Amino acid sequence: MSKYKVDIIGIDTNNLKVLKKDEMNVLFKKFQNGNNNAKEELINGNLKLVLSIIKKYNNGKYDMNDLFQIGCIGLIKAVDNFSLDYNVMFSTYAVPLILGEVKRYIRDSSVVRISRSIRDNAYQILKYKDKYLLEHGIEPTYDDICNYLGITEYELSSALESLITPISIFSPIYNDGGDTIYLLDQLPDKKEKVDKDDSISLQRALNKINERESSVLYARYIYGKTQMEIADDLGVSQAQVSRIEKNAIKNVKRLMK
Repeated sequence: MSKYKVDIIGIDTNNLKVLKKDEMNVLFKKFQNGNNNAKEELINGNLKLVLSIIKKYNNGKYDMNDLFQIGCIGLIKAVDNFSLDYNVMFSTYAVPLILGEVKRYIRDSSVVRISRSIRDNAYQILKYKDKYLLEHGIEPTYDDICNYLGITEYELSSALESLITPISIFSPIYNDGGDTIYLLDQLPDKKEKVDKDDSISLQRALNKINERESSVLYARYIYGKTQMEIADDLGVSQAQVSRIEKNAIKNVKRLMK
């Protein structure tokens, strides 16, 4: 099976032409001299790049034809703005533009309505992350993003959470050929009584771990705070809160055995 296997109406995705570097260089020189036929060849010769990006969304949640067309808009922008003077591979330059268009489309077509300020922050965060990754080869830290955009960690957290695609509680999560298990089946029933022995063991474990670990667990799972909110309360980084939380859970599990 082709690694680019995505069903796009009217296109045989398995037989798309892929341009070599030398061919790309020749076509870009022609296009930059006003040859629009060269532009068309460049676009057609990089359609598999679009397919390679959108294939991870090929999970039944999205219309792949729509995503392909949106990805092609990013590809066209990349062809229009690329220069051989950049001294980078065209794919390196084009991927963030294509991916940015796809993510923006998915975000803007979400069934959950997000406030404009949060949506704008999310767009600026994605744009900066793509730019930083292209320049440095790694993603920026949360502190980098906050400092660059002049936003708080809470605003960053809200914007990133707005990018998460909601799913239905009736979404199937497992099927082995028999009865289908839905997400709803895995949600706990708060009306059910908690096993008394487990409750006692958990309370004893929480009393034995250190105060900081205990306070982080209570903040996360009783009061529903985010790691960033806890980090702000404690005056530490989000990464430190994450380590404290993981270590606390590990210690609780060990003590409950």
